[in-house]
Amino acid sequence: MKDDGDAERLGSEIREVRKARGLTLNELSAVISCSTAYLSRIELGTARVSEALLAEIGAALKVDPAWFFPAQRGDGPLERRHVVRAKDRRPLSGMYTRSREELGFEDELLSSTLSGQCYLLLSRFAPGIGKPPAPLEGYVFEGEQHGLVLTGEVELRLDDELIVLKAGDSFSYPSLIAHRFRNHTDKEATMVWAMAPVRISW
Repeated sequence: MKDDGDAERLGSEIREVRKARGLTLNELSAVISCSTAYLSRIELGTARVSEALLAEIGAALKVDPAWFFPAQRGDGPLERRHVVRAKDRRPLSGMYTRSREELGFEDELLSSTLSGQCYLLLSRFAPGIGKPPAPLEGYVFEGEQHGLVLTGEVELRLDDELIVLKAGDSFSYPSLIAHRFRNHTDKEATMVWAMAPVRISW
């Protein structure tokens, strides 16, 4: 790691992935070569993490350790830290507990980090996959979601309402409303959306 900012970013992302896996500090430290206190310092960005320990953390969290080190390009430090080039987007779907076939979409992280208060995603909905949304199948959790359909059509179930979103349509809702998405057409659909707070478990 190059500086304290890098250590803080890495620690924050380890913490977010750990929380998304439903693990406490104690539970994660119990399966790696690290005390709970030291793991807490890593997550706060005040302790260094060796390659060997990061490999253990990645294995325990089911994340390739390389994921924690995105390509950062640009002339200045702020550009490198905060701008994500299209070819450098990091996949998120491999972290989810449900499969692409069940969810009906694949996600890429558009934000430069998971450590903020919200994050931005690009979702690709392949045609013909994803369970048809039903009122009792929706996801419910604290927070909010905002999105914009870029291409194609996306079927959104909000509680017991079925809504068809077309390219250019956008939405905002509290995610305590049961919700579910799918592509109900024979063409790919894409959508950009923001979620708060950060959540990568589905």
